[in-house]
Amino acid sequence: MAKLYFNYSTMNAGKSTILLQASYNYIERGMQTYLLTARFDDRAGQGKIASRIGISAAADTYAADTDLYATIGRRLAEGPCACIFVDEAQFLTADQVWQLARVVDDLKIPVMCYGLRVDFQGKLFPGSAALLALADEMREVRTICHCGKKATMVVRKDETGKVVTDGAQVSIGGNDRYLSLCRKHWRIAVGDH
Repeated sequence: MAKLYFNYSTMNAGKSTILLQASYNYIERGMQTYLLTARFDDRAGQGKIASRIGISAAADTYAADTDLYATIGRRLAEGPCACIFVDEAQFLTADQVWQLARVVDDLKIPVMCYGLRVDFQGKLFPGSAALLALADEMREVRTICHCGKKATMVVRKDETGKVVTDGAQVSIGGNDRYLSLCRKHWRIAVGDH
C-alpha cells in the first residue's frame, strides 16, 4: 500500500544520507526510483542530492510553480517507478504536498519526503506544515545538540559566527551557517532565557 512519508529533522541529521540509502536499496533489488530536489538549493550542484559523508545522486528539480503530479506522471510514462523520493521537502508549497498525496492515492506510488521541520526562528516551513497535516507516516531523524540532548531547533549564523534572529526564512547554507541545538540551548542562543 502506497503512503506519503515525511522524514524530518534539524540540519545535519543525515536526511539526505538516509534518502540516498533508501533509493539505493530499491535500485539494488532491480526497482527504479525517481529523485527530486529543490531547484534553488544547488550547494551540491544543480540537480544533485548530496550527503555530507560524500555520497550523491542525480535528481530532477522542482520550483514553487512545478506541478509535481504532472512531473511524476511524465516520469511514469517513461517506465515503472517503485518509489518517489523528495529532498528538501520543507521548500514544497502546500499545493505541491497535495499533488504528492494525489500521486500516492491515485497512482499508488509511495512518496518519501525528507526535510526540515522548523526554520531558524522556530517556525514551521510551509511544506513541512502541509506534510505534518497530510503525511500517512512521519519519522523523526534525530541528531544531537552539543549538550547531548536531542536537537530539535536550528540557529542561523552570520559571516562572523554571530547568531541572527531575523531575516528571510530561506537562506541556503550548511554547517557554516546553521547549528542544530536542543530547545534550551536554542533559547539561550537567540536570547530567550
